[in-house]
Amino acid sequence: MDRRQWITRGAAAGAVAATLATPTRAQTTTPDIRWRIASSYPKSLVSIYGAVENLAKRVGELTGGKFNISMHAAGELVPALGVFDAVSNGTVEVGHTASYFYIGKDPAFGFHTALPFGLNMRAQNAWLYEGGGQALMDEFFANYGVLSMAVGNTGAQMAGWYRKEIKTAADLKGLKFRVGGLAGMVLSKLGVVPQQLAAGDLYPALEKGVIDAAEFVGPLDDEKLGLHKVAKYYYYPGWWEGSATLSLFINQKAWATLPPQYQVALRTAAAEANQWLTVKYDNENPQALRRLVAGGAQLRSFPKDVTQASYKAAQQLYGELSEKSPAFNKIFAHWSKFRAEQIMWQQFCDLPFDNLMAQLIKSK
Repeated sequence: MDRRQWITRGAAAGAVAATLATPTRAQTTTPDIRWRIASSYPKSLVSIYGAVENLAKRVGELTGGKFNISMHAAGELVPALGVFDAVSNGTVEVGHTASYFYIGKDPAFGFHTALPFGLNMRAQNAWLYEGGGQALMDEFFANYGVLSMAVGNTGAQMAGWYRKEIKTAADLKGLKFRVGGLAGMVLSKLGVVPQQLAAGDLYPALEKGVIDAAEFVGPLDDEKLGLHKVAKYYYYPGWWEGSATLSLFINQKAWATLPPQYQVALRTAAAEANQWLTVKYDNENPQALRRLVAGGAQLRSFPKDVTQASYKAAQQLYGELSEKSPAFNKIFAHWSKFRAEQIMWQQFCDLPFDNLMAQLIKSK
């Protein structure tokens, strides 16, 4: 992978500043450019939406205000789930969305966000930045005239809000569940009726009984969406998203028109946003969870037979998708090998340490 994608803030600022150092030269060699970002998310999600607001601001800073990118929330320019197509066809230069919203085009879209029983946040970033994953995704998205960048990872997610308890796998049958990406395909094998809804539609759908359950991200965002007010059972773990990467999609033709220093500025800002979103969640999710529980949310873990049945269904699905999609088959082979190595390593580093600390702190 081109290591400019992981350039430090200081180095990037220096590269850009070298071009902008002399005002008269900057006026002749660096044009004023105005782009628009269409997001799949509402402004109320100060985490996900805020990460890309930070990106746009940072790009302006790194280019002396000459590369200006304006943010537009879901529905302002295009429908929430129409962002990728808008970038692909050139309606907007940039889109901010989750890649797995578009698995209807090809299941390989799932890899840039998350696969059920997949990678945690550290492993996902390692796969994209150093493990060859981004190169595979670049090759895939090029078929649509689009370039992709990671622009925020949520970390491990909760499993959502349910109007009734899930005591066995049989309780999933007939459940109308808002769930994104390939998780819906896995759960459909267990009788779930998956629904694809934008964030802003979740509360009214739950309130009116259009759906029986909904997952989004975790405590911080779920609290802002008000999901605890219309469904009290809050389940974990969200095995379909051990982490989830948000995507910045850029029209390739528009990208090709950017001066190299503007491309560096955008890649740098995306890398910073990718890190910022994770620490934002890690900092604020604990207190948000406490508030939700204090307000009546009932925490529940999935029964073992639910997770086992789900894992079995996921393996079956991946075999089916590998036969149908050459792109999925190619990326899955690479991704699976990487996942196995990461799980082996984590058994000797993070996992034992985290378990030890949980036991020690709990015992006090």
